[in-house]
Amino acid sequence: MDSLGGTVEELLDEARWRALWEAEHLSRAQAVRGGVEGRLARKALEDEERRVRQAALADRPRPVRWWSQQRLGVHPAVPGRKVAGTEFVLPMFVPRPHDADLREIVSEACAEDASPRFVVVCGASCTGKTRSACEALAAVPEDFDLLFPADSEGLLAVLDADALSPGTVLWLNEAFDYFDTTTGDAVATSLLRRLDGDGPLLVIATLWPEQMDALTTRKRSPEQDNPHHNVRELFSRQARRVDLPRSFGGNVDAVRHAAVHDASLAAALETDGENLTQVLAAGPDLVRHYEQPTGEHGIYGSALMTVAMDAHRMGLALLPVPFLEAAASGYLTDQQRSQAGRDWFAGALAYARTLIKDTTRPLQEAPRPSGMGAMPGVLRLADYLQYHGRRTRWGRCPPPSFWEAASIHLSDGGDLSRLADAARARGRFRHASLLYAAAARAGSAEARVALARSREEAGDRTAAVRLVLPAAERGHVGAMIMLALLHNRAGNRTAALEIARAAAQTEAPYAMLAYGFLRQVVGLSSDDVPPPPLSYPEARHEGELSKLFGKVMRFVRGDDDRTADWTAWFSDAENLAYESAIAGAPYALARIALFRKWEGDVQGAARMYELAVDSGHLGALKGLARIRNESPDAYMHRGLEPDGSLANPWAWWDPDSPCADPAPLQAR
Repeated sequence: MDSLGGTVEELLDEARWRALWEAEHLSRAQAVRGGVEGRLARKALEDEERRVRQAALADRPRPVRWWSQQRLGVHPAVPGRKVAGTEFVLPMFVPRPHDADLREIVSEACAEDASPRFVVVCGASCTGKTRSACEALAAVPEDFDLLFPADSEGLLAVLDADALSPGTVLWLNEAFDYFDTTTGDAVATSLLRRLDGDGPLLVIATLWPEQMDALTTRKRSPEQDNPHHNVRELFSRQARRVDLPRSFGGNVDAVRHAAVHDASLAAALETDGENLTQVLAAGPDLVRHYEQPTGEHGIYGSALMTVAMDAHRMGLALLPVPFLEAAASGYLTDQQRSQAGRDWFAGALAYARTLIKDTTRPLQEAPRPSGMGAMPGVLRLADYLQYHGRRTRWGRCPPPSFWEAASIHLSDGGDLSRLADAARARGRFRHASLLYAAAARAGSAEARVALARSREEAGDRTAAVRLVLPAAERGHVGAMIMLALLHNRAGNRTAALEIARAAAQTEAPYAMLAYGFLRQVVGLSSDDVPPPPLSYPEARHEGELSKLFGKVMRFVRGDDDRTADWTAWFSDAENLAYESAIAGAPYALARIALFRKWEGDVQGAARMYELAVDSGHLGALKGLARIRNESPDAYMHRGLEPDGSLANPWAWWDPDSPCADPAPLQAR
């Protein structure tokens, strides 16, 4: 008898061994089955939890063919014939070379073994970005879903809920609105993680070129916090960019062929064949309605549109109706204001809300951030008028009524702070003070830092410390660095180092740079301070623009032969300077001013300096003072009056004063 029991004959019995083997096999199979069932149960539980999270979302995936082009953001086109006002007119699609490239990218991204892809369709206003992207969806398989979040918070909720499963298209039309927000970097961080996950997954975004630049380049001043590292990483490294031309150009013949069967295309061709997409969106009629106002209230409606153009240029997209009303007076002549009746604003608003060619309105309702319907009491400017305003008003500084109306009728600290930055960049320090104070009262720590910096530059360090201290005590990195620099300039090196060290522990790039700088100032090594993780480009603009202005500077210094025909290329240089200013880089105008000054054209140099300041280049303010033979320090301390002259002495607005309610500056 052994440990298995039984006699030797029993142990050698084949039937017994077979029974034992079958019992063991059954036991192991049950164990395996139990493991599989356990894993399946866990997966089912995880799937159910995911479904519960997704069911709670305001924005959920739907089958890709469920979405209409209208719902995905394609602008309605001019109908070419009288149709019902509610009909959405979609003209025949005329593909261009980029459309074939885009469709191939989409097809590859949807392959079964494809990894997640991120595609950015980039083009200026009304160039057909959204339409091209929609047409490329034809290459997406029928069983894919598409998700279109309403806003940045909705997109972040989608990513947190793991709602982007393989076989999904994430649609980010007007993508700038998702990432140029306080939650933008958090959205980019989550999206980067998802792009590292399982595919196929396709993210399609649309952007204007200047928006793409804004998301991929640093802020102009290295003294500002730079919280958008992951946004830059997403758009500069992960995105596959497809650029759209501004016009149809060589494709006009194809449009003419299609127009035989399409009334919308035929109507567009009658106006402008190359800028077809702008025409289809009623661009020329919008401009005509604005620039050639008619009727009793037309001139007042045009003033409202101009206010909206300036607001958009200064970074304000959503326009409260009371703000428009209060700002309009500065855009009208004395005679126009005196002739306005009691109902001027109602008539002006009706004119600015006129439906143009059954397609669009100059001032439009703004959709709610999520859900259905429009935001009450808020309007937005039509896309093409945004573009038109940038092209035609780039060198004009808004009047006092604009800044004062903003300080009274805007409540968001971020909006107020952006407008304050814009006023300061244009040398309107008194209005910047007013807006920074309003922004600080609305809770903007950045506004406190900016206001403190301005007070310190004006020679009032005590006020600067008092302004920035509350934000620094709450841990705002920019405020901490500003406070450290103020202590350092006052000779309080120990306090400066302690504050800077605490700020550097957040690993904010500028905080680390500032801490290393302060250590060097007091004679300590900065070797133990790690370099910031971000590298900043030394120059914002490259290519022909930089080469041309380098040539200008060499000529001004006398390094080049002056016998050449400089007149022709200098004319080109001035045109490039204007384009540079329109694109948001007005510093080139100051270089042109230097050349004019060297040539002895003092009036021309002064005009170029004025243009540079009015379009947002604060650095030209000293040059303007010198060309006028006035004190640069006075200009940098007091700024400019609305007419561009040196401002009279004025009192700073204090956000902590009990009497700090905004009011027109003339009454202060």
